[in-house]
Amino acid sequence: MIVTVLTGAGMSAESGIKTFRDSNGLWEGHDVMEVASPQGWNANKELVLDFYNQRRKQLLEVKPNAAHIALAELEKDFKVQIITQNVDDLHERAGSKDVLHLHGELFKVRSTVIPSSILDWKKDLNIGDVCKDGYQLRPHIVWFGEAVPEMETAIKLVRKTDVLIIIGTSMQVYPAASLLEFAPLEAKIYFVDPKPSISSSEKIRVFAESATSGVIKVIKTIKNEF
Repeated sequence: MIVTVLTGAGMSAESGIKTFRDSNGLWEGHDVMEVASPQGWNANKELVLDFYNQRRKQLLEVKPNAAHIALAELEKDFKVQIITQNVDDLHERAGSKDVLHLHGELFKVRSTVIPSSILDWKKDLNIGDVCKDGYQLRPHIVWFGEAVPEMETAIKLVRKTDVLIIIGTSMQVYPAASLLEFAPLEAKIYFVDPKPSISSSEKIRVFAESATSGVIKVIKTIKNEF
């Protein structure tokens, strides 16, 4: 059986990574377009680089939470594929083997001219840091207004799944939010979020709670039903 998991910011919030939609969230003090758009990059590269340098430092200090670990352990019983909107590596650190990052990865950078030139990067990224071809490096993040290269792959995964678990996402950020539409009619769908944007129905079972408690309950439910 195939279990596909779509995770959003709420998945990592309990590890200490702030969500940008919270009142005390990641983007406070910055207009989102200043630090997460091509326009912002072109206007002030140093500001953008500093913003992601701070995010990178924070990521080095946090650890996977119980929900990350539970999903990794689920691989002992089922084929589990993670599709995440998060740019952290907490799923991988918890032990998940099959992780698709829709919006890029904080611990990677890429050439501003050659998108396929991608490097692992855990230190600060500064003006003057260049790829092997001499072009400035930028965060390997999908910014607002940019295409989501992995979207087609994500759609293919969802189309073939038996179970879809959605965790910690508002389901309002497109195109990721549209993935729900591609789940097979017979697929079991579970939604975990403390403030769910959808209600339980015949097709979708909603757990209105945090990731760490909700994921444990969903996994118990799946094991009982399958």
